[in-house]
Amino acid sequence: MKLASRGRRSWLLSTCLLALAGPGVALGAAPRSKPSASQATARPSPGDEAMPSETDIQQALQKAHTQFKGTKEGKNADYIPYLATVNPNLFGLALVTVDGKIYTAGDAASPFPIESLSKPFTLARLMEEVGAKKVEDKIGVDATGQPFNSIVAIEMNEDHRAGNPLVNAGAITSVSLIPAKTSDERWKKISGNFNSFAGEPLSVNEEVYKSETATNTRNQSISALLESYKVLGSPREQALDLYTRQCSVNVTARQLATMGATLANGGINPVTGERVISPDTARRTLALMATNGLYENTGEWLYQAGVPAKSGVGGGIVAVVPGRYAIAAFSPPLDKAGNSVRAQRAITHVVNSLGDNLYAATPGGAGTQGTGGSGRDGAEQKTPFAP
Repeated sequence: MKLASRGRRSWLLSTCLLALAGPGVALGAAPRSKPSASQATARPSPGDEAMPSETDIQQALQKAHTQFKGTKEGKNADYIPYLATVNPNLFGLALVTVDGKIYTAGDAASPFPIESLSKPFTLARLMEEVGAKKVEDKIGVDATGQPFNSIVAIEMNEDHRAGNPLVNAGAITSVSLIPAKTSDERWKKISGNFNSFAGEPLSVNEEVYKSETATNTRNQSISALLESYKVLGSPREQALDLYTRQCSVNVTARQLATMGATLANGGINPVTGERVISPDTARRTLALMATNGLYENTGEWLYQAGVPAKSGVGGGIVAVVPGRYAIAAFSPPLDKAGNSVRAQRAITHVVNSLGDNLYAATPGGAGTQGTGGSGRDGAEQKTPFAP
């Protein structure tokens, strides 16, 4: 037990050092060996990283789906008319490993609007094209502490009016800064980037696009305010239109997990083998997901699940364990911050049951790792995410 605990601490320390090392360092490049049942939750050193067995992963997904499918809290987003009509009982899970293995449970093939889940992937493309320093200087990287569509945050933050790339103001700015001569050229870059992350073509849900365009008065105000502060890189009408279109792209939990696994794999899509972004861009994107991914509730999320993640008001969440896998969940009912209730609970359960909370290194054995001290099949989770 002590060896397993030391191995886990060694892995976490090495991961942190790699993240600080800078460009060109890819996480999880070492060979993996299958663990025994007693080793599955321990996190060995990078030279001998063990993945849970295929059976363990599938059982963890299925158990989470069974446990949380009856959850009744939350409600669909209703400020976008289309989202209010989506079946609230839909619930899907998918996990994709860095070696391209795919696991699913429930409604993992049901398409839903990507919404704010689009933000980290457009951010990654922007960093590839203009550099991380310009993103930090022009948009900002710190959490605003305000809701994702806050206008107050723009007025309060004199140094970085856009806040960060994972709130609406920052995401609209990100779209506007993608280098292009025309709106069509910019959209081809954005949509092509999504396709590369997903490993297959994604399409715009025209009904969602029309619904959002007709009702996005708050984002109109945000884009007008950003233009007044000379933050945008293109005309505000164009930037807002492309941002609305990217939020209207349909995705499934399986496709979303593949997109997340590309980040987990240092920028290489593990299903197609395509290099989509650099390792440096992948790590910086994950850092922003860790600090801003679930809006003003990001701290609570990281406290419980311990992994970078991003949510969207369409009901999806993708979480990433660097060097190992990504897990995506879809369920429309949201909490007050705009994060899917079922998806938060299911992902937290899977990550902790597989021993992959990045902050868990409990002395005395792997069986006490995870949220609230729960192990792989451990004690009941007494957390805000518990039913």
